[in-house]
Amino acid sequence: MPDASLMEAAVHEYVAAFAAGSPERVAAIFAPDAAVEDPIGTPPHVGHDAILAFYTASMQTGARLELQGPVRIAGDYAAFAFSVHLHWDGSDKRVDVIDTFKFNEAGKVIEMNAYFGPTNFHGFG
Repeated sequence: MPDASLMEAAVHEYVAAFAAGSPERVAAIFAPDAAVEDPIGTPPHVGHDAILAFYTASMQTGARLELQGPVRIAGDYAAFAFSVHLHWDGSDKRVDVIDTFKFNEAGKVIEMNAYFGPTNFHGFG
């Protein structure tokens, strides 16, 4: 099982990478064959190139992430609640999200799932 402190550190690196506008830093926490399903129920982005492209596009919105409480670690999973803050169409917006990361033995994320829906969008209209 991956080390819990490394798992939590990966979550904090994810948030910091958004703050730095660095999709490369986000992609670096993922295993080469990882899958990102964001939001859950949409086609996954599989593999490093697809994940990098997804986060490059995501960061073009200027989004910044703010953790909402502690990272929860259970087995090889980390779960964390956060808010996405962005300025869109002339006003500030917020999306409340819960992400889960599943880790491999090497401490790399192999699966990411993002949970949010229409009731989690604030200020969009």
